[in-house]
Amino acid sequence: MSDMLKTVREVLSCEPKFVAEDGQLLRNVLRAAALELDDTLLELLIDNAETRKHFFRPIKSQLMFDAKKFINFINLREFLPNSFTAYKNKIGLVDERGDFISAGRSIALAFPYKDCVLEGGQTKDDQKRREVFFNEVLAPDEVDRLLEPKVLVNAKRYSPNSVEIATDFRADDNLIVKGNNLLALSTLLPRFESKVKLIYIDP
Repeated sequence: MSDMLKTVREVLSCEPKFVAEDGQLLRNVLRAAALELDDTLLELLIDNAETRKHFFRPIKSQLMFDAKKFINFINLREFLPNSFTAYKNKIGLVDERGDFISAGRSIALAFPYKDCVLEGGQTKDDQKRREVFFNEVLAPDEVDRLLEPKVLVNAKRYSPNSVEIATDFRADDNLIVKGNNLLALSTLLPRFESKVKLIYIDP
């Protein structure tokens, strides 16, 4: 691999438009040239036996440039070790020792009351009372039970002139489900799997 990296650098460095003032290859310029099937880039790569074998595929006695393979290659950190992309995985929060917080196993996100519901008050007397929270923490086994098949009840079908009890769901029904998000989505999954383009939940 190291020999191929060296070969590609040498081949591409022959063209001034691919090289910056400091002598470094310009990754973005090379990427754009590959996408545009730039004649200069293709000639450089096809004239060298190693790069021709690596980045071109034979199709019916013709050579087809594999732009995706070339772009993946120049995106390697080893290809341009002095570029900014070499440091993209070295940015983040660190502790007092300089170790990345994201790499530690003792880190937890503190989110008080995240599983609770606040009971709001509407009267002046309620303003003086302590806030009441209802805990809704679910254990893993409880989640499993919630995801088991459920029966939707009290279904109603609304039409311009009437409201009737619905005993089945039609393919063209627009549904409004009142209940827990987890239960509702799990129940609707078999019917709508791979058909939903967007789920929007108002926080």
